[in-house]
Amino acid sequence: MRKQLPLFPTSLIGSMPRSKALLSALRMMRRGMIESSDFNQLIEAETLKVVKLQEDLGIDIISSGELGRDNYVSFVSDKIGGVQMMSMSEMLDYIDDKKAFEDMLTALDVPAVSIKNAICVGKLQYNGGIVADELLNLKKFTDKPVKITLPGPYLLTRSMWLPNLSGKVYGSKEELGQDVIRILKEEIDNLVSIGVDVIQFDEPVLTEVVFTEGKPRSFMCAALSERKDPKEELEFAGSLIGQIMEHIDRTKTVASLHVCRGNWSKNESTLLTGPYTPLLELLAKVNPDLLTLEFSTPRAGELNSLLADPRIVEHTALGLGVINPRTDEIETVDPIVSRVEEAMTYLPMERLWLNPDCGFATFSNSPVNVLETISGKIRSLTEAASILRSKYHEAGK
Repeated sequence: MRKQLPLFPTSLIGSMPRSKALLSALRMMRRGMIESSDFNQLIEAETLKVVKLQEDLGIDIISSGELGRDNYVSFVSDKIGGVQMMSMSEMLDYIDDKKAFEDMLTALDVPAVSIKNAICVGKLQYNGGIVADELLNLKKFTDKPVKITLPGPYLLTRSMWLPNLSGKVYGSKEELGQDVIRILKEEIDNLVSIGVDVIQFDEPVLTEVVFTEGKPRSFMCAALSERKDPKEELEFAGSLIGQIMEHIDRTKTVASLHVCRGNWSKNESTLLTGPYTPLLELLAKVNPDLLTLEFSTPRAGELNSLLADPRIVEHTALGLGVINPRTDEIETVDPIVSRVEEAMTYLPMERLWLNPDCGFATFSNSPVNVLETISGKIRSLTEAASILRSKYHEAGK
């Protein structure tokens, strides 16, 4: 059964900065220069620190920090059979339009060394766990509700599909997508059997589809696969995400969908801009329990671009992004409270959660913030939640 949560529950989106020791261990692990037992021991120690930080600052739903991942999606190369980690230079050998690919890399405000991708090179095989080890680790260190994060099925399919390699084992991206669904369903069943309060699927590529005007510009490497018409692409994405959401037993865990506009740079001008309006039909169709979205910057559009749609507000809770993970400034409490109260004009308070827009370290070796600032931001988040609970406690009973 799902655990009872307070009004205005707080959580982080996922990634946290890795220590120098952990970054070194990640590199050594990739080269086979460290025993897996030593690596896992370090991950446990570092996860404990991340859990303690969240608990000390008053976060309600605890996440792992994704510390053992090199980035938010390519880590699956170590977890799923038939998938290989490839660097940008390695991928270039298999790309037909090399100039377009190089132009994309030039335009990105992120070190090319940070970008590696998990590419499908064989039939996908479920090897017993993608993030199950993270969940088991997390549950050792906290009795609070826990959240586990996973790359979504559309993100995985788009980012793993390199036609000149993947096409040798799958007839199409759609065929690959169905094997991705099979793998994720097995993982969901595994996670639920362990016990998890929130399963969050990350689908940042959705905004890449609707906000890049058909240009293959994407830090997620999901631009590697050939593009379709945006409407067609969204239908494909919706079919994959919908199958996963339908598989989750909502009586046992919260099914969450996280959508952002890129989180690799502190330069807001390089990131995607636009309201959620083009995604409304998809979001309504896939029907998550919780939509975790960024709303701390003008780039996300106005709240009413999403919440004025009755298909969204009738059934879905909103994880309202009120903290910008990329800025050096620590948000003050009053604007956060005001933003939540604005959302309350559309949604009942029982269906409002508070979170940052995105994670703090999408790429392990290129975090967007430092722990001191992150702690201040989290403190503002939980203080705002506390004020809101005091103010609306009686009404929420």
